[in-house]
Amino acid sequence: MNELFMTDDLIKILLVLVLGTAALIITQRSLTSLFSIYAIQSAILAAVALSLFITEGTTSLLFMAIITILSKVVIIPLFLRRLLAVMPIKRDLEFRYLTPISSIILSTVLFFVVYQAFSPLSVALEASPLFILGAVIGVSLALMGMMVIMSRKKVITKIIGYLSMENGVLLFSLFIAEMPFIIEVLIVVDLLMIIVLSAVLAFGIDSSVEEFHKRLNQLGLDSED
Repeated sequence: MNELFMTDDLIKILLVLVLGTAALIITQRSLTSLFSIYAIQSAILAAVALSLFITEGTTSLLFMAIITILSKVVIIPLFLRRLLAVMPIKRDLEFRYLTPISSIILSTVLFFVVYQAFSPLSVALEASPLFILGAVIGVSLALMGMMVIMSRKKVITKIIGYLSMENGVLLFSLFIAEMPFIIEVLIVVDLLMIIVLSAVLAFGIDSSVEEFHKRLNQLGLDSED
């Protein structure tokens, strides 16, 4: 019983850390730091899935944690850092519609609105307060990721917003709507393809055809010499 309470407390701490990383993604201007924060956020989600696996013993939670670590903590940040190494920009200083401070304030308001919307459902769904809290933070994280997409100008930063939004969907599925493992795999594959295509478009949109091929060679994405 004590171990169960300790696991619940650990999950609550991890959920608070997820919100902290979402706030950092909203305000951070350094692209290198953005990639690192996204990797940390994904690692925390993997830790939540592992904690739930220890509590419930569901094998799909273990596989979800493993694939999250491989794809979102290792592969995607590695690809983005490799892309950043040959990009002319290192920081995204431009915001539109919302400043970092107003984004944080709006995120706080959204969190309380989502919390108020989900509170009545705790009785109807017969869910524990911990599961409602996880679902609330999952939806809030998805909305904060959407806010990053709308409030930042650089495509590379919007990609991080999209990835953070997908992390919110994953967190929600961990607590409320259990996502079949195969669907999670397909989502990760789609994410990888979207990142590659978005990064290539963002990377070569301001270059000539010759410059574009040269830059692809630097990335190792062009098969031609």
